[in-house]
Amino acid sequence: MPQVSKPAWPGWAEYSIPVKINVQAVQLTDEQFVLLCQENPELRLEMTAQHELVIMPPTGSKTGWRNSKITQRLANWAETDGTGLVFDSSTGFRLPNGAKRSPDVSWLRRARWESLTEVQQNGFAPLCPDFVVELRSQQDRLATLQEKMQEYCATGAQLGWLIDPLEKRVHIYRLKQAVEIRDDPASLDGESILPGFVLDVRELW
Repeated sequence: MPQVSKPAWPGWAEYSIPVKINVQAVQLTDEQFVLLCQENPELRLEMTAQHELVIMPPTGSKTGWRNSKITQRLANWAETDGTGLVFDSSTGFRLPNGAKRSPDVSWLRRARWESLTEVQQNGFAPLCPDFVVELRSQQDRLATLQEKMQEYCATGAQLGWLIDPLEKRVHIYRLKQAVEIRDDPASLDGESILPGFVLDVRELW
């Protein structure tokens, strides 16, 4: 039996590492993938552009709390702003490169949402949100999240935040710009994409 090294954090046994399964030969259709997600609601499932099925276990309680804070803050701003919609971590999107991803938090311009058909809105919307957030949890490899953020930017995201509570650090992704890294920032602002939105980052630490 292969040996599994223990992650270097307390309570490691409560977490599971995401698993990737190559399903290229199976050629899952969009409808089959949606059905697979519906049949396994306890798991978060994604599909890479290389046709790898990614099985992610539920997050720990503290990560769930952090994620709900970000979603709540963004949703409050969006309700007042009115120009777009906020989606939580259970929402799947089919990116232009074929990957099916579920950002931890995302925001989409209302005009882009309304351009979709009813069928597209009820399934995995065939686009990348304008703004995405990935929140690093104990079981997440930083490199994997960085790859996802690069993928979002390459497929349509205008702004993205990779929030890393483990290192108290935020990686900011902007379209066609170098990644900016901020150590222990007090807050983040939505810039021209989310004008007026400010997130108190330190409340997440």
